[in-house]
Amino acid sequence: MKVPSSELRIQICKCIIDFYHAEPPKQHIPGYQQASSLYKIKMAEVGGLAKTMAQSLALLENQLVEKLWVLKALQHLSTSEVNCTLMVKAQAASGICAHLDDPDPSGQLLFRSSEILWNLLEKSSKEEIIQQLSNLECVLALKEVFKNLLTRGFSHYDRQLRNDILVITTIIAQNPGAPMIECGFTRDLILFATFNEVKSQNPLVKGLKLSNSYEDFELKKLLFNIIVILCKDLSTIQLLIDGKVILALFSYVKKPEKQKIIEWSAAQYEELQLHAIATLSSVAPFLTEEYMLCQGNARVLAFLEWCESEDSFFSHGNSFHGTGGRGNKFAQMRYSLRLLRAMVYLENETINKDLCEKGTVQQLLGIFKNTISKYNDKEEAILLEIQSDILLILSGLCEHHIPRKEIFGTEGVDIILHVMKTDPKKLQTGLGYNVLLFSTLDSIWCCILGCYPLEDYFLEKEGIFLLLDLLALNPQKFCNLILGIMVEFCDNPKTAAHVNAWRGKKDQTAASLLIKLWRKEEKELGVKRDKHGKIIDTKKPLFTSFQEKQKITPLPANCPTIAVMDVAENIRAKIYAVLGKLDFENLPGLSAEDFVTLCIIHRYLDFKTGEIWNEIYEEIKLEKLRPVTMDKNILESITTASENIGKMVASLQSEMIESQACQDVQNEQKVYTKIQATHKQRELANKSWENFLARTSNAKTLKKAKRLQEKAIESSRRSKQPPNAVFHWTDIKGLNTTVPSGRVVTVESTPARLVGGPLADTDIALKKLPIRGGALQRVKAVKTVDEPKKSVPT
Repeated sequence: MKVPSSELRIQICKCIIDFYHAEPPKQHIPGYQQASSLYKIKMAEVGGLAKTMAQSLALLENQLVEKLWVLKALQHLSTSEVNCTLMVKAQAASGICAHLDDPDPSGQLLFRSSEILWNLLEKSSKEEIIQQLSNLECVLALKEVFKNLLTRGFSHYDRQLRNDILVITTIIAQNPGAPMIECGFTRDLILFATFNEVKSQNPLVKGLKLSNSYEDFELKKLLFNIIVILCKDLSTIQLLIDGKVILALFSYVKKPEKQKIIEWSAAQYEELQLHAIATLSSVAPFLTEEYMLCQGNARVLAFLEWCESEDSFFSHGNSFHGTGGRGNKFAQMRYSLRLLRAMVYLENETINKDLCEKGTVQQLLGIFKNTISKYNDKEEAILLEIQSDILLILSGLCEHHIPRKEIFGTEGVDIILHVMKTDPKKLQTGLGYNVLLFSTLDSIWCCILGCYPLEDYFLEKEGIFLLLDLLALNPQKFCNLILGIMVEFCDNPKTAAHVNAWRGKKDQTAASLLIKLWRKEEKELGVKRDKHGKIIDTKKPLFTSFQEKQKITPLPANCPTIAVMDVAENIRAKIYAVLGKLDFENLPGLSAEDFVTLCIIHRYLDFKTGEIWNEIYEEIKLEKLRPVTMDKNILESITTASENIGKMVASLQSEMIESQACQDVQNEQKVYTKIQATHKQRELANKSWENFLARTSNAKTLKKAKRLQEKAIESSRRSKQPPNAVFHWTDIKGLNTTVPSGRVVTVESTPARLVGGPLADTDIALKKLPIRGGALQRVKAVKTVDEPKKSVPT
């Protein structure tokens, strides 16, 4: 390629291209076999041919024909990842891009160069390509090419190439070091993105008009997209203000006008509208003054009101932004709420105050209620996202403002309670229920806590029960947040009664649940405990496995140590706070194991204080400082006192464990005694049954039993009868039974139809309708046969 022969260079390029378009040989040469195309391509990769061809471009700056042939060869070579890597090493990206705007009547140079750049971005290191293209020469070339194609290109091919160049520019713009502003490309892109919506006198856009063709529609979306990327560079903010980007984007935040003739089709306008609102969500937080000057809050709230209305509107829902919004206005509502959420979370009091004065809280509560009534499975995911955003916006507005919490009111509390009653199984569906639950818990914290009327209403509606039900499900993600809410709620004197009244599965109490969570947390943290939950290391009773591994290092006074960070990083401190407010001495429904753990929880603050003082003492030693005698004595006293507390708690735990062991032995003995009594009773019953069977199956045994019975009856009578007494026999002669017999017979479950009911012999029986079987009738008295009278001794 260094030989200054045009024919030679062109022939080399043709040979390389033939590797990819091999034709069968016209004639076979005896003794030889033609090499396959795959073999040639492989050898080109191994030999580094792509790198050589990329380097040869520098030799052909003024030879257009040879340059086009080299670019054609590189276009074929760049289809391989190996070749792309070699080309990147030869700085092919910057070399090709810098000459994009070179004069070329055929137009091949721009087409082939852009194709090569695309292949390099796709098949090699994207970061390295961006670095190569992020220089002034390359960005200027891209700028000129894009401007020429936009203002002078009219063919379908020109529009496609224009969009490809803009995509490459968008990728480069992601690099903050790219000189987009310095070369004026950023200003031009902002102008091209807004000239349709904001009139401009700039000659670049004079007479420029976009059609509703697919390529121009894609261009508009790409321009919106690059604005989002450019706004991340704060130096672009002034250019966005000068270009009136906020005003241009807000031109889409309105109800579609049917009579007005627009240049986009209905489906295209809907997609651009959603894209514009999504772009506003990224750009508006950087341009708050322009947002307020454009009356952004009023525009968004009015648009939300239209979204909620029953106006006939058929949404196409074809685009990425329109997902889930076909045939409804849910997509528009979703992106409007995202915009509001982005603005509210700036915590700009001017914006938030303006929103509240315009009735945003009431409007959002109404929208939430409507989404509940419109709920269906098809739009489930988008409705959950809308509900989550509403709750997050309300949280941002109401936090730290009691009057706004009062506006939130009982209506808002009812909505929160409705969400908390969601079936726990749905939390595993992955449709956004977890996010909704997070938003709900956040709204409890921000919209209810601190406003006593709402706290009382939440308690009356069994809100604490719902929180504890959720905590009992043991969701790892929510435990910390729920316990934090519980700590704040316990400041309300009415909360303790509700917490103690709650019962979970198997009659579990709230205190038992919290202690169980403590044990689980300590197990996950690797805290040393024996099999009964007793303290092992009295010097470090709360130490986790992470703290054991980390060595104590001296830190500045404003940096929290490991012991201090431990308080915030797990739920033990919150459990201690809740149980402390419930009163450690009067916790219902605890087992012996719970009491053993409760001893540690009760002394959590003492242990943590001792742990921090011990850390201070160790840091002093590491820094080789010698405290004065008084300070040294105090430090030693504190560490000794902390260790003594640990020993005292361990001793108390041992007593509890021994007491429980004794109690278990006693309970076991009682159970054994009861079992023995049951077996004895069973043996007596079996023996009685065997005697009964013997009497009924053997006549001699029956007679013997009868004689024994008569003998027992006779022996129970008086030996001497009182004078003038008349003796009456109470037994019936001739009976062959060994059970007591008498003249009284008890009939159970006698049908009412036989006896006529309890009122059968009264006059009222003929006036009342019976429940079944017709009217009650008198039953004729049955004449009983006189039985032989037997006198009873008096």
